[in-house]
Amino acid sequence: MKIGVSGSTGLIGSALTRALNRRDDEVLPLVRRRVSPGERAVSWDPERGTIDRAGLEGADAVIHLAGENVFGRWSPAKKQRIYDSRVKGTRLLCDALAGLQRPPATLLAASAIGYYGDRGDETVTEESAPGEDFLAHVSRDWEAATAPATRAGIRVVNMRIGVVLTTSGGALAKMLPAFRLGLGGPVGSGNQYLSWIVLDDIINAMLHLLNTHNLVGPVNMTAPTPLTNRDFAKTLGKVLGRPAVVTVPAFALRMAFGTAGAAMLQSGQRVLPARLLASGFDFSFKEVEPALRHLLAPPERAR
Repeated sequence: MKIGVSGSTGLIGSALTRALNRRDDEVLPLVRRRVSPGERAVSWDPERGTIDRAGLEGADAVIHLAGENVFGRWSPAKKQRIYDSRVKGTRLLCDALAGLQRPPATLLAASAIGYYGDRGDETVTEESAPGEDFLAHVSRDWEAATAPATRAGIRVVNMRIGVVLTTSGGALAKMLPAFRLGLGGPVGSGNQYLSWIVLDDIINAMLHLLNTHNLVGPVNMTAPTPLTNRDFAKTLGKVLGRPAVVTVPAFALRMAFGTAGAAMLQSGQRVLPARLLASGFDFSFKEVEPALRHLLAPPERAR
């Protein structure tokens, strides 16, 4: 297949690109620079609203992952970048795909479990209503921005992605230094639910979605066993052989991330991947302890 990929240099996108290359797919990255003569890539600039529409012709599918990183202090400017990079970027891409002479058959578009807002210990599936906070608002508009592609007859899957576990980056990589020193622990109350998935499983799930033609609309990209932040911290400490009792207080979160960013870190969703499970997807890691032991296992010594 010829597959366009936005965000191809990010944490998920780079792993996805490697997986597609192993399948002998042709990867067509969307890049925010001028494309060199003969280079197989598509130039786009979501901030300026420009995209090389002709370069997308002939793609069998597009996987859209690009968006501003949510980590960092949530200033008003940061929040605007989070919103615009997702909503305006998705609308630009989908308008371009809808205008092609031969649109791709499938668009897998990133979204987030933030769609559900802070739900306490309530179990949510793809059928659950959206939340009301900032990230829920972003996610609703993010998914709505794919409407031009749907109207053009493209099969659109809105991938509501959970916390991706890998030592290569993201939340786990940021936690590890403190936990390895015995200084890790729950965030805030620790009662908020963490809906996680290992990087390999999310890549395999995307490949599954490419080939499961009856899946359309929202799909939760999380493992089937969410757990509280406190239980996650306890399990991570156990795997590392370190105590995990140093609570990160709410005021420290507000100082580091601002009020809105701190609220995000203290909120949670107990998400079940109902549609993935119903479609027959087989997770490599359904429980967090074996997942962490796999991710944190020392590399085998060269013989």
